[in-house]
Amino acid sequence: MGDPLLRWLSGAAGAIAVAVIVAIAYVVFHRSGAAFSQFGFGFITASDWNPVANSFGAASFIYGTAVSAGVALVVATPLAIAIALYLTELAPRRIRRPVATLVDLLAAIPSVILGLWGIIVLGPAMKNTIEPALHSVLGWIPLFSGSTSALGLMPAAIILTIMALPIVTSVTREVFETVPAELKEGAYALGATRWEMMKTVVLPVSRPGIVGAVMLGLGRAIGEAIAVTQVIGAGLGIHASLFGPADTLASRIASQFQGATSDLLTSSLFYLGAILLALALAVNIAARLIIQRLTVKEASR
Repeated sequence: MGDPLLRWLSGAAGAIAVAVIVAIAYVVFHRSGAAFSQFGFGFITASDWNPVANSFGAASFIYGTAVSAGVALVVATPLAIAIALYLTELAPRRIRRPVATLVDLLAAIPSVILGLWGIIVLGPAMKNTIEPALHSVLGWIPLFSGSTSALGLMPAAIILTIMALPIVTSVTREVFETVPAELKEGAYALGATRWEMMKTVVLPVSRPGIVGAVMLGLGRAIGEAIAVTQVIGAGLGIHASLFGPADTLASRIASQFQGATSDLLTSSLFYLGAILLALALAVNIAARLIIQRLTVKEASR
């Protein structure tokens, strides 16, 4: 009875997971039907959001989501790879476990606490110190132009960096630890230094896993709502500067859903949720395709 029972329980668990995903997708897309009938695909390119005039569009929120998550990933990825390399290849054994535990604890901090820290500490520091410094040096770049602010895309991106960093670091560290020891020893036997061994063995072999870790971090950054809501400023419009207030798909849903005053507004928020769900699905599919391609490429060498 053991094998059939295990097969049945495993199959049931997989079916339940699929059913939950399908049910969530059905509710989100079904409840967004009124907004889709009213605005169609033009909802994606429109940037208005005026509940009084029943005029809604998602372009500003899609832009804010993409920019904040993209900046967070650009900052978090090299930091995560550097931390993972240090913990697996360079750090003394007596400090590897404590440092790894402290990095992993970043993922355990509630997002609302990070948001409060962003309001009290990060926001004033961005407005009074960091953003003026960036503006004085890189103000000729549109990303760092405009007036400084305690709320905006830059503080949101920093918060998302802190939230994505432990996920990318943890997965990348596990990937580095699976690199066969004989490959490393072979590189040393050929006269490679430790840096050359990491550059020619550890990083190339781990490339598919690193991509998967980065995609997991991207999914975390795209879907975060509470902490971003507290620091992003709830601004509308598409602007190049990272200093101004903005908003994301998840943040707009979290901030307005409970207080929605009309059925069309509620449906429009579900439409935002449908777009967010589609983005998450696209990210996961792209990650699997990239990992599969890199794995096949590495195996063919």
